[in-house]
Amino acid sequence: MARRKTGLLLNRRAKSKIKKIGSGLILLVALPLILSFAKWAGVPLDSFFGNSNPDHFLQTSQQLVVPEGEYKVVRCVDGDTIDIFFSKRKVRIRLIGANTPETVKPNTPVEPFGPEASQFTKRMIAKHGNRIRMTYDGATTDKYGRTLAMVWLGDVLLNELLIQNGLAKAELQYHYSQAMKNRFQAAENEAKRKRLGIWSQ
Repeated sequence: MARRKTGLLLNRRAKSKIKKIGSGLILLVALPLILSFAKWAGVPLDSFFGNSNPDHFLQTSQQLVVPEGEYKVVRCVDGDTIDIFFSKRKVRIRLIGANTPETVKPNTPVEPFGPEASQFTKRMIAKHGNRIRMTYDGATTDKYGRTLAMVWLGDVLLNELLIQNGLAKAELQYHYSQAMKNRFQAAENEAKRKRLGIWSQ
C-alpha cells in the first residue's frame, strides 16, 4: 500500500513538472511571435518592458510614414529638431543635413551657439505662423525613428538657412541627393568665409 501511495505521489510530481516544462516551452515559442506581431502592428516594444518615457517612445518607436505637405509645429526641441502633429500624435522631425550644436542631449553640456540656433529656429517658424512644409530627399527616418525631412518656410529651406548663418554644420554623410549636399556645402563655405556663428571661434 505504501509503495502504491509513493508511486502515485511520484506520478503527480512528474505530471506537474511536465506541465511546467510545457508552459515554459509554449511561452518560449509564443513570445517571439507576439513581439513580431507587435512590431508589424506598430505597437512600441517598450510598452512590454515598462518604459514610459514619452520622448523615448517618440524617438525610438515612431512607425508612421508622414506624407509630404504642410504641418503645424507644436514644439521646437532644438535648432535642428521639431515636433509636428500628425494622425493624432506628435511626430519628431529631424532636419536632414544640418547639425546644430547640442542644447538638450542627455549627459551633454550645452554647446556654444546651441541656444542661438534653437532661438533662430523658433523665431523663423513663429514668423510663418508655426507652419512648415515638409519634403523628402533620400532617407526618411534615422536610427532613432525620427523623420528626416527638408523643412521649408515658404520658399526658404530652413536646413540650409541654419547652415548659411553659421548655426549648423552641413552633414554630408547621410543618404540624400548630391544636389542638396552641394547646396549645403556651399552654404557652409559661405558661413566659414564670413566667420558666422560657430565659425566665428
